[in-house]
Amino acid sequence: MPVIALTLQPAMDSLPAWGVYLVTWAFIFVESGLLVGFLLPGDSVIFAAGLIAGTPGSAVNIIVLLVGSFLAAFVGDQVGYVLGRKLGRPWVESRKRPMWSSGLTRAEAFYERLGYLSVIVARFIPWVRTFIPFAAGVAKMDYYKFLSANIIGALVWAVGITAMGYFAAANPVVRTISFAIAGFFITISLIYMVFVGIRALVRRWRTSRSGGADTEADPDSV
Repeated sequence: MPVIALTLQPAMDSLPAWGVYLVTWAFIFVESGLLVGFLLPGDSVIFAAGLIAGTPGSAVNIIVLLVGSFLAAFVGDQVGYVLGRKLGRPWVESRKRPMWSSGLTRAEAFYERLGYLSVIVARFIPWVRTFIPFAAGVAKMDYYKFLSANIIGALVWAVGITAMGYFAAANPVVRTISFAIAGFFITISLIYMVFVGIRALVRRWRTSRSGGADTEADPDSV
């Protein structure tokens, strides 16, 4: 995440302060609340915005950036939850977009495993963080439970990563720690993706061997 953020930083740094705010908050909102945002690099954008705010002489105000990032993340998840509750899975299936259906299926399994915590933990998992609010809405998660989990998730993700970027701009130690943390999560994510891919191939092979009999849904297919 910091590696991509350092690539994004020069491009974002060329924007005026209001442009940095707009781009950052738009990325956060779309990735959090709209299914079309599942490929956006939200982590990297908010980390880069924090780096810009922490650069001496920057016109980007860190307080404004933090408050706006929190609100964008919070409102985004609320929108995703409402859309899931109102539209449901049939609407996703009717769109005939395999990546949406697959993402929602994985998010639903993730939600079934972690429940309340899934709304918080998913913030740090690309793809899943886009679909979890929608999945929670589809599952009719209690509104006030979702609301509290959303507040916590928005704070630890949007505010936390932005602040990390801000302090990393002037502190080499924080920058090094940020890279180490990012490297760890990237490695874990890659290992998990390989594991899921191999498991899917094995399941498909078993299904073909059994003539389609092995059709039991896998509750862990996040």
